[in-house]
Amino acid sequence: MTADVIIAGAGSVGVPTAMALGEIGVKTLVIDMNSSPGQGENKHAIGGVRATHSDPGKILTCRRSLEIFSTWQDQQGDNIEWLKGGYAFPVYRKSDEKMLKVLLPIQKNHGLNIDFVRPEKMKEIIPGINTKGLRGGTFAPDDGSISPLLSVNAFYRKALNYGVQFRFKEKINKILCKNGKVCGVETDQSRYKAPVVIDAAGPFSPHLGKSVQVDLPVIPESHEGAITEPVQPFFQCMVVDIRPAPGSKNYYFYQNKHGQVVFCITPDPPILGTDKRETSRFLPQVCARMVNLLPRLKNLRVRRTWRGLYPMTPDGSPLVGWNRDVQGLLHATGMCGQGLMLAPGIAEVIARMITGKTIASDEIILSEFSPYRKFKKEEALK
Repeated sequence: MTADVIIAGAGSVGVPTAMALGEIGVKTLVIDMNSSPGQGENKHAIGGVRATHSDPGKILTCRRSLEIFSTWQDQQGDNIEWLKGGYAFPVYRKSDEKMLKVLLPIQKNHGLNIDFVRPEKMKEIIPGINTKGLRGGTFAPDDGSISPLLSVNAFYRKALNYGVQFRFKEKINKILCKNGKVCGVETDQSRYKAPVVIDAAGPFSPHLGKSVQVDLPVIPESHEGAITEPVQPFFQCMVVDIRPAPGSKNYYFYQNKHGQVVFCITPDPPILGTDKRETSRFLPQVCARMVNLLPRLKNLRVRRTWRGLYPMTPDGSPLVGWNRDVQGLLHATGMCGQGLMLAPGIAEVIARMITGKTIASDEIILSEFSPYRKFKKEEALK
């Protein structure tokens, strides 16, 4: 089979990218080793989607993603469980207050609807929050949440309608090149021809890159998440506590449309590697912190835990751009656990790159996400 573009990976990034390319008539083939869309790291996402970032590229990308998510059901008819609950960053330390306030001009300058609110307002946003030492915090009401699997499958069906072809249960062994130019891929079952290959393989991107002598600064990290039994809704926003504690940098949680509280933690030091086995340490560590912040959570029963992989880069931002040494290889990887929220916006940027029709905002995004940047600055809100 011959295509215009082959996408490696049918996950959070690969599927919306295929949809964006299919919509403009690019003959696209997506190959994934799993049995259906979103069965890699997509299904491990907890569902939060935000434009509340500290860097312009991420803000612009995720603002577009939010437009797509928030209007999807009205425009396309699929219920992806969009919930406009906002993102709240409660603050208890003066240093955190200063950091978040410094970011506000950058965030607002790039169109983000956000403000630093007083403790009284934060108590309204998060009913029952621990008020001892509460200094207020930032709140971005246009952020929200979705179902990762419902959304990726909605994008998948749309891509099929545009003529995109998918090959599941098929593993790409290597990218094929001739005279320094991409000419296709070889899988464990066949060979496929295309002048462009998009690497959307997430934690498996380094292995794919090595097949054409490309070293990518992407390292998989393990992160655990969990979900509770459903209860009557009493808050809607994603709550992000950025205070560090022994064993973790931060944690975050929200209540979904079904009334279940979904939560995750950022381990510190990072847990490197591809081990997806749940641990006995996670729940005692994160639940104690959550109950301290919001005591109303103390009687909730946890229904399920899981562990997924974050493909991390040195500075916490993605790798998006053409490879300089292998013509036709386009990187769209290293999403650092934010592929779900970044992907719809990134997909449209990639579609414009493929057709040579990039716009001014794309240049900001692509400069920030360049695989050839210096990796000197770490994003404050990664």
